Amino acid sequence: KDVLLVEDIVDTGLTMRYLLDNLSTRRPRRLQVCSLLDKPARRRVEVPIDFLGFTVPDVFVVGYGLDYRGLYRNLDFIGKLRDA
Repeated sequence: KDVLLVEDIVDTGLTMRYLLDNLSTRRPRRLQVCSLLDKPARRRVEVPIDFLGFTVPDVFVVGYGLDYRGLYRNLDFIGKLRDA
């Protein structure tokens, strides 16, 4: 079977690497990653991203499902959280 992992944001890559390693033991025909956002400045392990929406700098982003302490999740755009 083909497997597509869909993620909101890839930053350190640790979770995605774990999932890729785990799922690859099940021998899928194809294993791909799709992420809305990629934050390569925070990467600790490399992971392939086959389908990518946007690359973002190392800032805290909110909106479109991403929240900060339960806030801003329902914004219809992705924005940078201002420094406190």
